Amino acid sequence: ARPRLAAGAGGEIVGIDLGTTYSCVGVYREGGVEIIPNEFGHRVTPSVVAFTDDGTLTGDAARVQASLRPENTVYDAKRLIGRSFSDVDVQSDAATFPFKVVSSGGKAAVEVTVGGTAKVFEAAEISALVLQKMKQTAENFLGAPVTQAVVTVPAYFNDAQRQATK
Repeated sequence: ARPRLAAGAGGEIVGIDLGTTYSCVGVYREGGVEIIPNEFGHRVTPSVVAFTDDGTLTGDAARVQASLRPENTVYDAKRLIGRSFSDVDVQSDAATFPFKVVSSGGKAAVEVTVGGTAKVFEAAEISALVLQKMKQTAENFLGAPVTQAVVTVPAYFNDAQRQATK
């Protein structure tokens, strides 16, 4: 994986492993990397986002919601990021997901229902919610704002997938 240093000034710098199934966040301290536990004490957080009528849940809370409303619980979004809706792999994955995979300007996106209204999110938006959760986890742990992050992406990501992750 190739890291990318996000722009920013001051504050804490963290490393985020944005995984397909789980994500984690760490900070370099005292000569080593410390993996930061989430609010449940887990060192990894599910890369899952659930949409409810009351808002958005991310991580462990979203995973719990999956059994109640699987059609509104998005996981494996990283498999869709930067890909066209017509991509063979996207279509294969879409056939197995309980949530709807749709086309948004030709890109793979997901459709969920919130408050009776259908809403479409690009895969990058779902991943952004997971990244926000990891940032929040780090800020809560460190007691300081996180202004820079190194985010890993798989070596097999093509340029479109890398750009979408940025």
